[in-house]
Amino acid sequence: MKKQNFEIAVAKSNIDWTGRKITGSHFGTISIKEGTLAANDGKLTGGKFIIDTTSIKILDITDPATNAQFAGHLASDDFFASAQYPEATFDITGVNKNHIEGNLTIKGISHPIGFDATISITDDTLSASGVIVVDRTKYGIKFRSGNFFKDLGDTLIYNDFNLKVNITAKAAA
Repeated sequence: MKKQNFEIAVAKSNIDWTGRKITGSHFGTISIKEGTLAANDGKLTGGKFIIDTTSIKILDITDPATNAQFAGHLASDDFFASAQYPEATFDITGVNKNHIEGNLTIKGISHPIGFDATISITDDTLSASGVIVVDRTKYGIKFRSGNFFKDLGDTLIYNDFNLKVNITAKAAA
């Protein structure tokens, strides 16, 4: 049985996020700070990565003042409270073929979550990609959620947001 450990190459890895509301959507990126993955016999078996919540970027708003205002709001207590919680984590708890299960921690709150992924392992490189659908209300992010506020009309923000994760990791020495 061949066991391998991989270090996530943060410069070659990324997370694209999409949040939706009644009147449209917003999208951007958030950085992976660091992480490791483990494999046995060419199959992903575990790992963990850390997301830098202070790195949230909005790509669909081109006006600098509006973009800065929105970025500040995402970093505020209404959303990710980045000053208090500069990191979110994903810990893999199990892998069944191409389905990954793990615990996602945002704002110090952990919940199990699963998603399908495309996983490829060569001699010294592990690549994985998949879309994680996150219910923000499970992590105390209730701003303009129809579950907590009534009569929001066209200001309602949907509870689920997507994280499209693309990871490249290199075999540890």
